[in-house]
Amino acid sequence: MKTTKATKGYRRIIPSLTALVEFEAVARLGSFTYAASELGVTQSAVSRQVKFLEETLGVALFHRLHRSIDLTSEGEALYVVVAESMQKIAGVFDRLVTGTEQRELVLASTAAFSQLRLLPRLAKLKKLDPPLQLRLSTEMFTADLRHVEVDVAVRYGDGNWPDGTSTLLFDVEVFPVCSPRFLEEYGMPRSLDELAKMALVESDATSEGWMVWNEWFRAVGCRPARLNTVLRCNLYTDAIQAVRYGQGMTLGWNRLVDDLLRAGELVRIDLATYRPSDAYYVVVPHGRTITPVITQLIEWLRGDPAPC
Repeated sequence: MKTTKATKGYRRIIPSLTALVEFEAVARLGSFTYAASELGVTQSAVSRQVKFLEETLGVALFHRLHRSIDLTSEGEALYVVVAESMQKIAGVFDRLVTGTEQRELVLASTAAFSQLRLLPRLAKLKKLDPPLQLRLSTEMFTADLRHVEVDVAVRYGDGNWPDGTSTLLFDVEVFPVCSPRFLEEYGMPRSLDELAKMALVESDATSEGWMVWNEWFRAVGCRPARLNTVLRCNLYTDAIQAVRYGQGMTLGWNRLVDDLLRAGELVRIDLATYRPSDAYYVVVPHGRTITPVITQLIEWLRGDPAPC
């Protein structure tokens, strides 16, 4: 093939593809040691390649701290482009070798979102795209997507995360819920002060910004002297199960408890509703191309709240 001036230009601007590959591994893994192990070379060799890249560009790509490294703003900008380009190249290689496009996606979410929102809807996804293989990765805390093998993550927050591209999924409402049996036995509270005196099941706040009862009461303009908390749960799913079995009332997040409300297993208490500014987002890690398969998955996640 004839060499063009443009080709020579690229080679001049990008002097070492090896340096870019090794830089990507360091940035993704957050460690020169781990990158060297993955690439099968020495740590000093990786350090030399990254140093060469920094000298060529005239900028620092990493903040080298005492026991860790962080990307600089210039390093972050380079990593996003390099990771995406390498993902595209890997995708083409995979398609050429196997003759098919990747059909397995790793979807990360909390246990609450997975159990209450995802699992009841899997049958609908299988109807939409039978060949798609979904692998669920349940997280207790939000992990840096540069350091885990995830194609799509569902997060609750303000939508601003440095490790991926966010797409709004849906907003939320928070309100009290209980079982029909509990309501029959103890009656409907007529005020927020009465609600505070009823048996309340607490779910621990998480790093994602989930509310506890005290915060919810303040948010809706009520400050009861004390709350009658009868059970505390580490997991939101445990709190929901306890309430289903008639143990008391807990806070319901509409996108998670809609199915249970529709089925009559839970009852919404309409004394007050809080609408947080935060919402649920789908996050695609930097370096992952938003393929038609991922777009379809996002639409499925956003879709009709009723399971098929």
